[in-house]
Amino acid sequence: MTSPQISIRNVSVQFPGVLALDGVSLDIPAGELHAIAGENGAGKSTLMKLLAGVYTRYSGEILLGGLPVQFRSTRDAERAGVSIIHQELNLVDELSVAANIFLGRERHGFLGWLDDRAMNAEAGRLLADLECQALPTQPVGELRVGDQQLVEIAKALSLQAQIVIMDEPTSALTETETERLMRIINRLRDRGVTILYISHKMDEIFRLADRITVLRDGRLVRTVEARHSSPREVAHLMVGREIQQGASAAVRNPGPVVLETRGLTQAWPGHAQQYRLRDVSLQVHAGEVVGLAGLMGAGRTELLECLYGAGRPSPSGEILLDGQSVQFHHPAEALAAGLALVTEDRKRLGLFDRFSVGQNITLCALGDSVRLGLVSFRQEQTQAGEMIDKLRVKTPGFDSAITNLSGGNQQKCLIARGLLTEPRLLLLDDPTRGVDVGAKAELYQLIDELCRMGMAVLVTSSELPELLTLSDRIYVLCEGRLTGHFVRAEATEQRIMEAATARQAAGRGQSSPPDSTSLFPLPADRGGAGRLGTGETTRL
Repeated sequence: MTSPQISIRNVSVQFPGVLALDGVSLDIPAGELHAIAGENGAGKSTLMKLLAGVYTRYSGEILLGGLPVQFRSTRDAERAGVSIIHQELNLVDELSVAANIFLGRERHGFLGWLDDRAMNAEAGRLLADLECQALPTQPVGELRVGDQQLVEIAKALSLQAQIVIMDEPTSALTETETERLMRIINRLRDRGVTILYISHKMDEIFRLADRITVLRDGRLVRTVEARHSSPREVAHLMVGREIQQGASAAVRNPGPVVLETRGLTQAWPGHAQQYRLRDVSLQVHAGEVVGLAGLMGAGRTELLECLYGAGRPSPSGEILLDGQSVQFHHPAEALAAGLALVTEDRKRLGLFDRFSVGQNITLCALGDSVRLGLVSFRQEQTQAGEMIDKLRVKTPGFDSAITNLSGGNQQKCLIARGLLTEPRLLLLDDPTRGVDVGAKAELYQLIDELCRMGMAVLVTSSELPELLTLSDRIYVLCEGRLTGHFVRAEATEQRIMEAATARQAAGRGQSSPPDSTSLFPLPADRGGAGRLGTGETTRL
């Protein structure tokens, strides 16, 4: 610590109505993996964006290698050896993977022409290091969120920076992809790269970090050595209180069937694998949480999109709502029928960045605020205010820009939008992505309360412990097919993972994991489904 690579001296940042950072001071030595922890809105991303040149207006001083710096742009930070991997994806959908990686730093060949061959070759090497299946020439907009996150990481690695900032880098990654990233991080540390790591996942923090700095409400609370601390201590420092867990563990009493699918199948036109979903049959009862588990490419998001009328192409098979066959061609039809969906990709598919916090929340229930043919601002403000209070959204007010909120608080706004429509069936696609440990506990409790009031909930998550905490029953998907179904008493991480990787075993004629209390027999043939492709996107 005698010659820190990064020194932050009494730094403060003021946004309209919000003091995002308040006199933060911190030293970080070269080659350290330093974790930054805190609740949503604590100032973690703001601090990192200062170091990366995203935010340029602040008081205080930042030093690199003992020398004061004042970045005017991200390009200045990159020249100084600082690279950031943003929590929110920052890619151009219409450009190829390689073009995104080298955007603004394009390679040129003879006579100044773009050297696409060189960029594709280098992008291919970076993707290979990340063990990513995407092609350098493939448009980024065709990739799912997990692969897009790996492209962001490849972009940062291409700069060969000495300081790498990772803001929730695993939020959209599966366990397998996370393991790959862990190996990459360890290789960077071996080369002496300093890594600043933001994550709400305590197991990641304590697996990787040398030291952990906790922020709360823009102030530095404490810096601790990971080996001398614990997840419980850090969580307590983050929220300033003990976190109550397990509110949803009590036995629920499900009611009648709200949703049933029979042989739901979604084709994959032009692809050798033919299907994204194949013969999916399941049920969701009123007053229960049903989890959807599966690895990347299993079809979890595709299933929810088909139920919500956003699947392209439209699925075959049958969807029954309260026993009546339905076929939604647009999300508006599903919304009118009592379904609400919280998407996994809030930036591309959920948020309207030109709308305020309140407008984003009330958007799907705007009809409730209409008086004499006009929208009542007072009624709209009242509705949004109630949801802001209920979900504890940290915002200066109804009229604040949604883009000024932290990622976790933006996610709360999307959940508030869905709840404001008073749905009978709530579809949650990885709802706690980017949400801190305290807010997760609050959301778990909220979901439990909604179920006990009779709402049906169908939820996916990239974190198995979360599904095990929330769910009364769990269905497992593998490459578009159902390969397992477990009630709470049967479900374990091992059994779910066995079912999630059951395709090879099924191809050899073996059965899926034991399912003695399954309500529905599984198809005898589970082979032949293809890996998840990409489809059209619809803002939901």
